[in-house]
Amino acid sequence: MITVNNMSLQFGGRTLFKDVNLKFTPGNCYGVIGANGAGKSTFLKILSGELDSTTGEVAIPKNIRMSVLKQDHYQYDDCPVLETVIRGNARLFEIMQEKDALYAKEDFSDADGERAAELEGEFAEMNGWEADSEAAQLLQGLGIGTELHYALMRDLQGGEKVKVLLAQALFGQPGILLLDEPTNHLDIDSIEWLEDFLLDFPGTVIVVSHDRHFLNTVCTHTVDIDFGQIKMYVGNYDFWYESSQMMQALMKAQNKKREDQVKELQSFIQRFSANKSKAKQATSRRKLLDKLTLEEMPISSRKYPFVRFTPEREVGNEILTVEGISKTIDGVKVLNNVSFRVNKDDKICFIGENEIAQTTLFKILAGELEPDEGTFKWGVTTSQSYFPKDNTEFFENCDLNLIDWLRQFSEDQTESYLRGFLGRMLFAGEDSLKPAKVLSGGEKVRCMLSRMMLAGSNVIMLDQPTNHLDLESITAVNDGLIDFKGNVLFTSHDHQFIQTVANRIIEITEDGLIDRLGTYDEFLAFKKNNK
Repeated sequence: MITVNNMSLQFGGRTLFKDVNLKFTPGNCYGVIGANGAGKSTFLKILSGELDSTTGEVAIPKNIRMSVLKQDHYQYDDCPVLETVIRGNARLFEIMQEKDALYAKEDFSDADGERAAELEGEFAEMNGWEADSEAAQLLQGLGIGTELHYALMRDLQGGEKVKVLLAQALFGQPGILLLDEPTNHLDIDSIEWLEDFLLDFPGTVIVVSHDRHFLNTVCTHTVDIDFGQIKMYVGNYDFWYESSQMMQALMKAQNKKREDQVKELQSFIQRFSANKSKAKQATSRRKLLDKLTLEEMPISSRKYPFVRFTPEREVGNEILTVEGISKTIDGVKVLNNVSFRVNKDDKICFIGENEIAQTTLFKILAGELEPDEGTFKWGVTTSQSYFPKDNTEFFENCDLNLIDWLRQFSEDQTESYLRGFLGRMLFAGEDSLKPAKVLSGGEKVRCMLSRMMLAGSNVIMLDQPTNHLDLESITAVNDGLIDFKGNVLFTSHDHQFIQTVANRIIEITEDGLIDRLGTYDEFLAFKKNNK
């Protein structure tokens, strides 16, 4: 259990939050949400003791061990992988080190024997004899094979290091888990394994994530940082989002009778209570949701950008034909005889273990790269807009402010129109005069999306469009692509984004393509059934 009493934090003359009083209890998973800069990661650092709050205190029972997902990917470069995981339980690792040092002594004394006996007793109580096998199971669950268990951390790829640090956080049955963006760099199977692990975890989990599917699967509560406060609500992210939208609508309709509000609330809660695939979590959520009252529903000040792609003309029947495209990058063949045809109304998500392959294909289709072999042909009625994964060239060494930056891509050159457009993308007032080269990652993405919206294309290609975006912007882009009447070709790691946008999945593998009509979940089920 974690108890937060009267906590506040002032940072750089700004109050991030104040008067925070919360209690986190075992058996629950708390998803921390908030706009970029609201203080989500900072809040976790205060809970872990890495950062002191301005006022108040965080109380944790002394017998409860807290484990935190480390963010420094180079901290353990000189350590073997398996040892790095076991270091997640610092006391157990200390015992192992001291035991080994004692038994290595040539002049092993009676006092050494007594100390070794004490250590052996504590070691057994901490389940030390199972440490290696537990660490190995965690690594394998996250996709780190046994051939890497004794390799040094420095020899691992970036994504592999992230998985090892996650295994370290999960190791040794901690009472409290603090996880900041745990699904970053995880593949589909690893995310599913982590979801199952957390669903069965008996302790307290507090997690920051931009992965809505992950939050919806594992979270029993949502902790919202908004209005300079931190408030806790029952339910997962979708429940928080929909109830927040509902409450805002109800507040605007002041003439609505209270009885009608209560009925709508009860119907809403009943719908969500049954909307969970995991039986244990569904039961616990239902009990919590049944106790909710109208006053306990969230109200948010969050702003959502306006994302709408409107094609200037309808696309014809001929969209895109790709025949036998191959491409080698840095001596590695990333595309091998790739062929497919895009049909009218297709919204295709391209997936695969090698992200370079997806990016290379998109660059070829956008005319930025030439294929080594093969051809592609766009239909004469198509017009294309491309959202690259790396947008550096659009902003680096650019001395324009945002209005002039956007003016480059707009037929309407008037300042009032450009200011209005930027305002809907959350660049209001003086923000529209910011130099383009000083924008944050999320702001650059919103600018690139604005550029695409102004183009009016009927085919849009997006390479990882949700990178750097907060949950509000992800939701806006998600809804904009669902409503788009043209063709979409995109890549993403966001399960819910793919599931709600794509009606066709193409996986690029070393052996060729796996091309299936249907939703992402249907594709995953097909893959699982054909393993």
